[in-house]
Amino acid sequence: MKQSAVNGKVPISLVINKVRHELDVEPWVTLLDLVREQLQCTGTKKGCDQGQCGACTVLIDGQRINSCLVLAVTRDGAEITTIEGLADGADLHPLQTAFIEHDAFQCGYCTPGQICSAAGLLREGRAHTRAEIREYMSGNLCRCGAYTNIADAIEDVLRQRVSTKEAAE
Repeated sequence: MKQSAVNGKVPISLVINKVRHELDVEPWVTLLDLVREQLQCTGTKKGCDQGQCGACTVLIDGQRINSCLVLAVTRDGAEITTIEGLADGADLHPLQTAFIEHDAFQCGYCTPGQICSAAGLLREGRAHTRAEIREYMSGNLCRCGAYTNIADAIEDVLRQRVSTKEAAE
């Protein structure tokens, strides 16, 4: 670990939402706190701060990770995508659109983590049924109980991807 003798901070480089950041970070700062407090990507939520609720889920090099459990310095060189980075300018990510269309949120607190986790799930390609979607999304909790609508939204995007893939073949 590269540590600066002057201030005890560690220099790291991260690509967050397609923007490179050269940062000096205290070794104990979590990726969640860095993203929210230093980089103002406040869509990522702090829930339990113990990795049990999934509200802080982000994509690290395409994999869904609870950012409250990751020290920022351990991800030097990584590419991080938060909820703010999923959209392409004004064009929402298909999951963001589906969550709106299926009313897959109530209070909305868990929604960024749910959507990031769902994006990782789709990238993994392991879920093919509604039961598998529910199983692989079980690490993301929703206190409001919008699970049916969340599964509907993810299933809709999964079906769209399958249809698009079949049409291309």
